[in-house]
Amino acid sequence: MNNSFASSKGSAPLSRRSFLGNATLATALGAAALVGVSRLPNAAAQGRPIGTVLDYAGGVPSARSVKAAGHMGAVRYVSQRRPGASWMLGKPVALKETQAFAANGLFTASVYQFGRAETADWLAGAAGAAVHAPQAINLHRAAGGPNGKPIYVAIDDNPTRAQYDNQIRPYLRAFQERLTAAGLRTGVYGNWNVIQWCVQDGIGSYYWQHDWGSGGKLHPRANIHQKAKWQVTIDGVLCDVNNVYTSDWGQWQAGGRVVAPPPASTPGQPAAPAAPAPGFRLPENSSLPNFSNPSPEALSSEAQRFVSNINGQDIQNAVNFARQFIR
Repeated sequence: MNNSFASSKGSAPLSRRSFLGNATLATALGAAALVGVSRLPNAAAQGRPIGTVLDYAGGVPSARSVKAAGHMGAVRYVSQRRPGASWMLGKPVALKETQAFAANGLFTASVYQFGRAETADWLAGAAGAAVHAPQAINLHRAAGGPNGKPIYVAIDDNPTRAQYDNQIRPYLRAFQERLTAAGLRTGVYGNWNVIQWCVQDGIGSYYWQHDWGSGGKLHPRANIHQKAKWQVTIDGVLCDVNNVYTSDWGQWQAGGRVVAPPPASTPGQPAAPAAPAPGFRLPENSSLPNFSNPSPEALSSEAQRFVSNINGQDIQNAVNFARQFIR
């Protein structure tokens, strides 16, 4: 996320017959799809970004200029400037900025990163999260950020497995506990390995990948991808450009215009289908259905198309999602 730079285990192939024969897995997948797992990325979706968002720290370009450049919004810092980093005029995000974004039909997502390199936030482990998480939550709310949305927690490094096990995992778990208690969700900014380890450990539900140490691979769970050295200058501010792969990338708008989660279902009644985010849609080449049409006839046809087009990666995405709730 610095403006100057910003092997998963194999699995046996699954047939549709074996999948549909597993009632528990089929139920989890069906329920997950209805509440929005169809918005999670899959292997096919990664080939077709739905748009781009910016991130920047050196200043704040105008919302009009960001929109005119064709971007959907930005991921913005809910953290203070580092000591000695007087150039970071864009930290932290302010309510005035997010309101201007909303007025122009743009969206904001939140990220926390204070230190970097030898002062990296995760170096202190869980004790560091006890200090950082409250700051992130307070700045997110001060900027108009609602509950139910993620704060991405930055791992702006190429860590070893030992560093992940001993420092990063405790840091992220402690951060996630505090975000959950505050009514927020957790995102992770990291390379391919960090995202993979977090998925395996049930940490985070949104993922923003950077290229450092990723070996040229794009993780199938990445909602956002920061491509190394892809930058533009808007209103004199150097900005990193990021591809977005899912209609829900953790975005929100100040002033109550947020992309809301689906309403809770009444006991004994099925959950209401998730409404698509305003102005966004599922990638055309996604094999998952869009359950936005509430009519029984349409839902039935969507379900039939779902079964006929399901692939192994779709199943794995749903399994990873369900594990967050059954551990």
